[in-house]
Amino acid sequence: MTAPMSPDRWPSVAPAVDHDTVREIRAVVSDLLAAELARRPVADAAARRELARSLLSDVLSERAVRRVHEGKAAWTVDEEFALADAVINALFGLGRLQPFVDDTAVENIEANGFDQVWVAYADGREQQVEPIAGSDDELIEMIQSLVTRTGQSERTFTTASPSVHVRLEDGSRLAAMAWTTPRPQLVIRRHRVRDVDLDDLVRLGTLDDVLAPFLRAALRAGKNIVVTGLQNAGKTTLLRALANEFGPRERFATIEREYELLLHEMPHRHPRVVAMEARLGSSERDVRGRAAGEVSLSNLVVDALRMNLRRIIVGEVRGSEVLPMLHAMATGDGSMCTVHSRSAEKAFDRIVTLCLSDGAVMSDALAYRMAAGAIDFIVHVTLLDETAVGGKRHRFVSDVLEIDGIGEGQRPVTTRVFGPGPDGRAVPMHHPRCLPELRRVGFDSSLLEQRSGSWQRPLDRQEVAW
Repeated sequence: MTAPMSPDRWPSVAPAVDHDTVREIRAVVSDLLAAELARRPVADAAARRELARSLLSDVLSERAVRRVHEGKAAWTVDEEFALADAVINALFGLGRLQPFVDDTAVENIEANGFDQVWVAYADGREQQVEPIAGSDDELIEMIQSLVTRTGQSERTFTTASPSVHVRLEDGSRLAAMAWTTPRPQLVIRRHRVRDVDLDDLVRLGTLDDVLAPFLRAALRAGKNIVVTGLQNAGKTTLLRALANEFGPRERFATIEREYELLLHEMPHRHPRVVAMEARLGSSERDVRGRAAGEVSLSNLVVDALRMNLRRIIVGEVRGSEVLPMLHAMATGDGSMCTVHSRSAEKAFDRIVTLCLSDGAVMSDALAYRMAAGAIDFIVHVTLLDETAVGGKRHRFVSDVLEIDGIGEGQRPVTTRVFGPGPDGRAVPMHHPRCLPELRRVGFDSSLLEQRSGSWQRPLDRQEVAW
């Protein structure tokens, strides 16, 4: 090659490549790399990648000379860089998917087979793109290779385990299915906004600027908060912003099936966070019929209670972990979680359903009483999708409910502290019963008199936050 293969030298808009050639060169470089590593093991991933680049450079140089001798047109520098890029992506990345994962404007990637691929952008656009593999079988092989590279040996993608969920290097989450569907299915959900706090969400139009100091005071006062909303509404982003309001000296835990909050990757904000991730078990079963080696969210919540923590954050409650989470909230202060729910009011029904479906011997009245005694506020994130009528996708907090015990019919008593304002975002509605506690931690209660809301930025400016 005429120039070193450095990523910062590769063209921003790469020319098209011959994917058959990419597969052929990838196989050659893979064999050379395996032989070199067998002779001289390299533990560091970055060093292995640089070794592969060196081997690839030699292979491409040889191929370039052969093309000239065969009377074929020589590769341009851009073509050679693009080919090298594609081979490295096939070896260490996501192959043809890698450019979309690297695109900061991409929010989700969905594939129904190798050739029906759609990319969703943060502004609400959805675009069908070129095939991401040569066949469905090749797509399955790509997913299997990726799962192997994650280093989590308990996760497999085979006919015996036809679905898999893994976290990619950039923190995105990949879910795949095959054999139980007509064609392999793949979804990648990206976390575009990480180092974000409540003030950032105000500037981006997600929060009314009265709600931000209210939530900040609720955190300081040790209130337990449940963030609700539909899938893709932005619950994780809001939970991350709330957690980023914690003081740097605070010791707390995050508990997730796959790391999504990624607070442990921000030591400048959270030097004392204890990040916990659930672990799948093997195909073998223990004496209780559970997968051997499995560590569930419920196990982690129980373990966290022994770790001298003030708060526990469960990234998503959707199963048996609901009971230990409620116990943690009832006996501590300032814990948080997310729950899938169509509205703030329906969140209690969802939580009670999870309690009863866990197999525990309890009545719905007891489940409601447990939830009411543990949760202080429910914060609902609304996803307003107007793409079907030519609009955009908007995400914003629309409701905040305060829970104040049990009323008639054994249902929790709630107060709508914030509700939808003129543009849909939550604005002050009623004073919470805990207002004296919020005042003690510095909240200016006069802000709650701004009934019409104080944030009027048009919604079409907001979608860039997510």
